Amino acid sequence: MTRLGFVLDSGSCIGCHACTVACKAEFDVPLGVNRTWVKYVETGTFPETDRHFSVMRCNHCDDAPCITICPTGALFRDDNGVVDFDDADCIGCKACMNACPYDAIYINPQTGTAHKCNFCNHRIADGLQPSCVIVCPTNAIRVGDLDDPDSEIARLHASGQGLVRSPEQHTRPKVIYAGADPRSLDPLASAIASDGLIWAETTADHPTPTPVALGASPPPDGDIARTTYTTGHSRPWGGAVAAYLVTKAVAAGVMLVASLLVILGHGDNQSTVSVLPPMVAGAFLVVTGALLVGDLKQPGRFYYLLTRGSRTSWLVKGAYVLAGFAACCAAWWIAGLTGAGGVLPVLLVPTVPLALGTAGYTAFLFAQCEGRDLWQGRMLLPVLLVQAVVAGAGAYTVLDLFVHLPEVGAVHLSLLFGLVVNFALVVIEVVGRHTRHVTMAIAELTRGTQRSRFGAWVVANLAACLLVAPNLGEVPSAVGGLAALVGLFAYEDAYLRAGQSVPLS
Repeated sequence: MTRLGFVLDSGSCIGCHACTVACKAEFDVPLGVNRTWVKYVETGTFPETDRHFSVMRCNHCDDAPCITICPTGALFRDDNGVVDFDDADCIGCKACMNACPYDAIYINPQTGTAHKCNFCNHRIADGLQPSCVIVCPTNAIRVGDLDDPDSEIARLHASGQGLVRSPEQHTRPKVIYAGADPRSLDPLASAIASDGLIWAETTADHPTPTPVALGASPPPDGDIARTTYTTGHSRPWGGAVAAYLVTKAVAAGVMLVASLLVILGHGDNQSTVSVLPPMVAGAFLVVTGALLVGDLKQPGRFYYLLTRGSRTSWLVKGAYVLAGFAACCAAWWIAGLTGAGGVLPVLLVPTVPLALGTAGYTAFLFAQCEGRDLWQGRMLLPVLLVQAVVAGAGAYTVLDLFVHLPEVGAVHLSLLFGLVVNFALVVIEVVGRHTRHVTMAIAELTRGTQRSRFGAWVVANLAACLLVAPNLGEVPSAVGGLAALVGLFAYEDAYLRAGQSVPLS
């Protein structure tokens, strides 16, 4: 067995960027992205200051979350332990970027596929050293085999004298740092220098701890280092993913409310129970699929999810859940068109679980995003399920403007129940005890960069309750239902952005 890894000797590194340049030359890496980069961190108070250089890159983890979440096997482990990638299989979903706790993966703007350090595996196969090792003037980058107990990297690992980045993620990194200041490896222990000095530079899109985040969770020793040079790392998921969370919640929720109406004895009502709900759900499933495909960097390869799907990825499992739910909606619609309302109680058996799966599978997908600790909270699954009730009941109140609901009171009660429970679950999550990473993300969500979106969700929830609870009529209730849907998007958008606001490198 062979498990190749790097020893990065920060004590010998002079910050010359030769490794970055060699890597770019070896792989023709475009401007704006990097497989290998150097981070400068400054500590101390003038005149007693020091500057630390740390080379950053893929950690070729033994338990690599990027491999687990990759839906097509484009990221894989070679026999020598290196985590490599295959351009031909990548669909550009960016899930690996959120799964990696080290900011190591980027989307190549020229190919639309995920790239990262692959240990110069083509050179290793020819018996050569990686290009960064060859050019390093101080021999600060060294290759070793963790399965060779006599190797330097194995001794560092066994002795505990070597440091790794984000050990709390339990990914078992195979990049060991020697002579490194822990603050240079911990992205939460440094903030961007704001003194305007020429030698304090970062790109604008690099997420760093904001004053709000640092105020919510300062370093244990109170000593915040200054990041004086680093590179940018974009936030992979944005508004399209937030919208997809809402559209699939509407699709699932409408069928859940329709199922409730069937249980209440209204299965023979074609317009509001047996025909219209599966049509609405189907339409929102189509929009969900369009959003998912449109957010891919290689949208023409979307069918790889089915033809080359990985059993470990919840992107693939979610695709099958959505397909199964769509089939149930089609069967429900056909039963309604043919006047076979008596079949609907039987169709409830597969439809309800698949609707819940459609609403909730994202919790398991987000749990695979090891780099985004906020998304791995225990409240996410119940929140997603309750949000489906809010979305379904909210959509039904809007539909009530066009068709007469047989149980409008039950729909309104479902909406109010969902709004109250959803708010309670979010409050429980916000006020609970968390890791420093999650504390920073929640601070950004509620008081920092996302406070306007979070506030919009709170206001929309309150407006929906005030408009629906008194039963003021169809129009106010419909406005309340629409407010609930708008608020749901505002929350999802804020939640996604806050989760990606905490720096990983």
